[in-house]
Amino acid sequence: MSKQADLLCIGAMLWDVIGRCPRPMATGADMPGRISHIPGGVALNVALAVSRWGMTPAILSAVGRDSEGEALIAAVTKLGVVTDFLCRDGGPTDVYMAIEDVNGLIAAVADAHSLEEAGESVLTPIRDGRLAAEAAPWQGVAVIDGNLTMDQLSRIAQEPGLAQADLRIVPASPGKAERLAPLIGSAHGCFYLNRYEAEVLARRDLPDAATAALAMLDLGMHRVLVTDGGQPVADGLAGAGVINITPPPVTIARVTGAGDCFLAAHLAAERAGLDRMQALTRATQAAAAHVSGKDMP
Repeated sequence: MSKQADLLCIGAMLWDVIGRCPRPMATGADMPGRISHIPGGVALNVALAVSRWGMTPAILSAVGRDSEGEALIAAVTKLGVVTDFLCRDGGPTDVYMAIEDVNGLIAAVADAHSLEEAGESVLTPIRDGRLAAEAAPWQGVAVIDGNLTMDQLSRIAQEPGLAQADLRIVPASPGKAERLAPLIGSAHGCFYLNRYEAEVLARRDLPDAATAALAMLDLGMHRVLVTDGGQPVADGLAGAGVINITPPPVTIARVTGAGDCFLAAHLAAERAGLDRMQALTRATQAAAAHVSGKDMP
């Protein structure tokens, strides 16, 4: 291994294929625009973002032995992500495809079958001593991606190698939010949700991020951060209540990856010793910059 990892990202590593149109699109529309083909997946997006904040992430995922997989590994290794611990015994490299217009996401399809079929093989490096083991659990941050299956997430909730980890948990989409149920009661878990994902878990409508954060604390989460597009963002902590902040207004240039950018900036802020409000502010500013087409730091 060329670098010593100080953070784990466990979940999807794939290619993002994103079509963007600069005008509003209706169902069935065929519009001119731009199509990008870039490294993606929740776990990888977070890994790339925290690398820009000066951390050294290792990713645990499944990547095919096809040309797409080789190109993906080469690209992200150059960007500071440790890829030594990937499972490469499954099918083709996964792909996420999305269509966005000037107002945001229109629709998306996530083909994460290789990650899902890899099962517990993805977790081998935190069991065999390469990164952690039952007798020597991981002591730092581990980002957990909701692209993992319910079985994988259930195993993570009981994984001895992660028993002392600072778990940062993020769903891949509202449709996969319920997969996170096995981790809700974790005493060392911090969830990053948008309001729609919180509504899925609460099984009811939630009018704003602060209400959603309170609902998640009531479900048993120790800590939760809830975003709501351009509306106020909330941080709820058991025993310490909810704080919130309003994001700066921006013109939308892209949407995919904004939540992962938020998480990475929040991690970096806490790592730097910032308090809850300062960390929430920095994360909100970073996500707004990403949506406007800029990058932080």
